[in-house]
Amino acid sequence: SLVLPGSVVCMPPSRCMEEVSPEQESEDARSSRGSLEGQGQPRANTTVRVCWYRNTSVSRADHSAAVENQLSGYLLRKFKNSNGWQKLWVVFTNFCLFFYKTHQDDYPLASLPLLGYSVSVPKEADGVHKEHVFKLQFKSHVYFFRAESKYTFGRWMEVIERA
Repeated sequence: SLVLPGSVVCMPPSRCMEEVSPEQESEDARSSRGSLEGQGQPRANTTVRVCWYRNTSVSRADHSAAVENQLSGYLLRKFKNSNGWQKLWVVFTNFCLFFYKTHQDDYPLASLPLLGYSVSVPKEADGVHKEHVFKLQFKSHVYFFRAESKYTFGRWMEVIERA
């Protein structure tokens, strides 16, 4: 299971903006989604909830743009304390990254709401010496992702910067 510290659970893309109470949510949906930080009670996270959690806000124009800016493809995620990389199918929609083992999977391994995150190219001090890598950071939470080409790197940077 993919664990992303400092993140909150988003619903899979088709339900990212939908409010679902624990009573309404099926047992299958709860078990397939899981919890990234053992938060106990499963809950649907809307943009409003993530904004509150991250102490940020989203304008109506930004929200409209987010609906239009969607992207999916394979990315490599750097493991925190090693030189290893994990290949994941990543879907970006409604301010959230959803991580799947392959493009054929129905349920994400994990999700990462990007509200409050910045995207940049790693600095020399980050110690990531690969091409086509971008860095996502929110406070002390840092993730590195590597695209398969210069073109896909540019697309991911462009779409995430607009989020």
